[in-house]
Amino acid sequence: MASPRRASWRSLFPLVLLTVGAAYSLGSWNWCGTWAERAPVLLSQVKTEGALRAGAAKVPLVPPFPVVVAGYSPPRPDASQSDPPLHARAVVLESGNTRVGLVSLELLLVTDAVTAKVRERALAAGLQDVLVLATHTHSSLGGYDSRLVSQLVGTGRYREDSLEAVVAAASAALQQAAAALTDVTLELGEAKEPSFVYTRSGGTAPDGSLTRAVLRGASAPVAELLFFAAHPAMVPRQRAYVDPDYPGRLSSLRESEGSGVTLLLQGAVGNASVAFSEGQGLERVSAFARALSDLAGKVPMASVGPSVRLSLVRAEAVMPRPDASRLVPSFTRAAGDNLLCGSSERVAEVAALVLGPLELVTVPGEPTVDAGAVLVGRTGASGVLGLAGGYVGYVETPELVRVSGGESRRQYFGPSLLERLGEAAELAASTAGFTR
Repeated sequence: MASPRRASWRSLFPLVLLTVGAAYSLGSWNWCGTWAERAPVLLSQVKTEGALRAGAAKVPLVPPFPVVVAGYSPPRPDASQSDPPLHARAVVLESGNTRVGLVSLELLLVTDAVTAKVRERALAAGLQDVLVLATHTHSSLGGYDSRLVSQLVGTGRYREDSLEAVVAAASAALQQAAAALTDVTLELGEAKEPSFVYTRSGGTAPDGSLTRAVLRGASAPVAELLFFAAHPAMVPRQRAYVDPDYPGRLSSLRESEGSGVTLLLQGAVGNASVAFSEGQGLERVSAFARALSDLAGKVPMASVGPSVRLSLVRAEAVMPRPDASRLVPSFTRAAGDNLLCGSSERVAEVAALVLGPLELVTVPGEPTVDAGAVLVGRTGASGVLGLAGGYVGYVETPELVRVSGGESRRQYFGPSLLERLGEAAELAASTAGFTR
């Protein structure tokens, strides 16, 4: 004879089964609907040419401690201090009556909300347009991204005070840079060190290129832009401090040696990882920053000018419907799509930046080396910048997406993602006056 407790569980089993079935049915319902398609549209354009002025600033980015350390899926440590400190770094460029800004934040990513708020304050301060970029540091503060998927897999629980801390630092850096404008000349150069990087997931390997742009004032550099591609994921995962990883250490090192305010801007970083093996833990991070600084110091530089082209054009791409087929088991595909749809914007921003002979396309995500090459081929760009103006995740080539290869296992959208971004990039590049 069954015990009363066992009988009670048996009587509840049909209810549990019905509840699970109902939840599965609800999760599997197509809540996404259809996503409209249309051609990309221009959002803004600034174009000028002439003598160049520039100002730069470095401002502490002070988290509202205690904060979650962003970068990875749970469990994530909480931090009550920074070591080393985080910063926002900005450069404002002026030619004629046109001012544009670049602000780099020592964060995992920047969101549409961060970008919009920073841009709104910058426009009120007299700038015509701004690019907002992240160094992609995997050990910085979290809590500033309200999207559910980001909260679950990378940035932790959303907090309004974290968002405000990020926006305040970026805005202060831009305002201080705009107040420090002075006549400058532009110098450019490039070096390579393939041994610094490797591809973690197949596809074409990164080549370790480091492009250096110096904005030199009358007596010293005002600012330095370093374009490089490698995931800043060197700091141990469970370290209970917010930490800018190698980009912050590199910038501070260059600044201490007289290079002006130094911004590290990530390129086609999607499948690029650090291969540097000297030292362990934080010593390895510092050693890699030193090695990159030494490489930057060896770059042969050439002066540009005296007349310099300056353009910043932004275009809006319509996103394809999210696709979770490579991220979750097949029986939860519909539920995965629904989760991604609720956390995905239906449009994304692509930009084209011209600074002298530099012609750069920016992408709101992590393009792989191969995806970056496709964008360069379509636009004639001299390079691609990632983590700019928002975040749509990884960007892989459609060929690899179709076979679940490369970084497509982390991509939130289907094979048409790169095509949509490429169309917008072409529009922005042609409007900006790329010279291919």
